[in-house]
Amino acid sequence: MNTFTKKRMRLMGMIRKESLQILRDPSSIAIAFVLPVILLLLFGYGVSLDAKGVRLATVVEQPDTNTTSLIGSFQQSEYFVPIVYNSIQEAEEALRSLKVDGIVWLRNDFSNRLLSRNNAPIGVYVNGVDANQARITEGYIQGVWQNWLLNYTHDQGQDLKIPVLLEPRIWFNAAVNSRYFLVPGLIAVIMTLIGAMLTSMVVAREWERGTMEALMVTPIHIREIVIGKLVPYFILGMGGMFLSVAMAVWLFDVPLRGSFWALTAASALFMMVALGMGLLISIVAKSQFVAGQVSIIVTFLPAFILSGFIFQISSMPDAIQFITHVIPARYFVAILQTLFLAGNIWPVILSNAAALLIMMFIFLGLVKRKARKQLD
Repeated sequence: MNTFTKKRMRLMGMIRKESLQILRDPSSIAIAFVLPVILLLLFGYGVSLDAKGVRLATVVEQPDTNTTSLIGSFQQSEYFVPIVYNSIQEAEEALRSLKVDGIVWLRNDFSNRLLSRNNAPIGVYVNGVDANQARITEGYIQGVWQNWLLNYTHDQGQDLKIPVLLEPRIWFNAAVNSRYFLVPGLIAVIMTLIGAMLTSMVVAREWERGTMEALMVTPIHIREIVIGKLVPYFILGMGGMFLSVAMAVWLFDVPLRGSFWALTAASALFMMVALGMGLLISIVAKSQFVAGQVSIIVTFLPAFILSGFIFQISSMPDAIQFITHVIPARYFVAILQTLFLAGNIWPVILSNAAALLIMMFIFLGLVKRKARKQLD
């Protein structure tokens, strides 16, 4: 039996051993296939960055045709649920007690000032505890007001003179649906969990169970041990990725405008990075508990917070923006959102893939350097 055949048999034996270990451990299967389903359902249906169904208190001091028409515009909007109050004091109390999210106040001189062609301002109060929600709500109120004013002047046979008329064109997500933004980014978080958290404990588990010593006395090379541990988890991670993509496209109707094969290649590249990070943690920690805690802090939390999955990187402080450049999930999230929503924008895809490729070589190089077939 030649040397190549012996190496191949040792490697296949190691892969088979690790595969059986995965099949005997229900937690690994759950993390790979059950956890993605739970996370996608939670974020797909339970988390939304859209301001819809905003509870809006409306106060009309002097009802007439104009005020009824304006309030009707808010009632017809999909973004608001108007609630009528008789006085501004009642509406302010409702805002303080969080019964409503904003107030639109039409004073008793609204129609008189409107007909005299002077300013006819409306009073607007918005709950500013959530600053992002407040800005969105304010913008929607201004939009309804401006559309009503345009229709009003048109009915009066007049022209509303606006210095600048905006004609917005929304690219890539014309429906402005936050689910289309969240679900692709969530795939990066899921693959980080599968890749980094599972492999962060594989070597540590061998040390704790005492089976690493048995591997040390066999002819198997340390490189074959590493590859044998990576291959089954790579297959497991890619299976979780395909499941996540299928749910995104067929359950949540997120468009996949780019190449499926480009998505697969980028996912495979990121999975190797995640596996390299997890294996490096496992080799250094040599304790499943420590490895699990470190993997959450070093891989999962940065992927969740600093990758652009939810929080826009450009709005972060400069120092934090600099730190995001060492977060692999940042580059994968950019690739996912591009492929799903924009299509094959190769400058974006290739530049971020190149960053992932460099990180893959760095982490796997560190694994090779730290992995030693010796007892410390």
